[in-house]
Amino acid sequence: MAEVQQGDGGGGGGRHKKKRAKKGSTHIDMTPMVDLAFLLLTFFILTTTMYKPSTLQLTFPVPQDEQQKKDLEKVNNALTVFLTKNDQILYYRDAFKPGETQLARTNFNKITELLVTENKSTFDQVQALKRRFNANEIDQIAYDTLKNNIEKRPEALFVIIKPDKDAKYRNMIDMVDEMDISGIGKFAVQDTIKPDEQALLDAEKLKF
Repeated sequence: MAEVQQGDGGGGGGRHKKKRAKKGSTHIDMTPMVDLAFLLLTFFILTTTMYKPSTLQLTFPVPQDEQQKKDLEKVNNALTVFLTKNDQILYYRDAFKPGETQLARTNFNKITELLVTENKSTFDQVQALKRRFNANEIDQIAYDTLKNNIEKRPEALFVIIKPDKDAKYRNMIDMVDEMDISGIGKFAVQDTIKPDEQALLDAEKLKF
């Protein structure tokens, strides 16, 4: 604001002077900002969703009682596959019989053909069902229900997957994918190998 000052002299006119504003120091109170930062931090901590790693869901069989073990010894149309080193697969059919069972060898390039051959009746029926679905003769719900019934029949192939310590995690993923490709709805993953099976498996692994 301008201010007019009068001179002290007699008849002389006074000089007009402009009063300079005082320069104040600039200071920002950061206390409210700190409070706001803590409020936002608390809000995001309480409302955020923690990251959950994506994993493959595996269902392991429940422990078997004595009757179930006896029934397993009589199992028919079963295939036990061992996933091992160098992407190799060893397998045997039906129940394991010490001194009699021999392991056959294949790999992931030939496993689809093997599974389809072992499960041919079920595979053919599933393929016929797919053709009906693609021709819009049945809807998705009917297709899923009929497919499940076909794959779960008693005479359908039952596959037991047993990876050993030399197998890769990718081998396990690929084998589970093969179950769907080959129309196999009955399969189980076991993380234990019987001593007799392990001895036979170790002997075969020495050949490659």
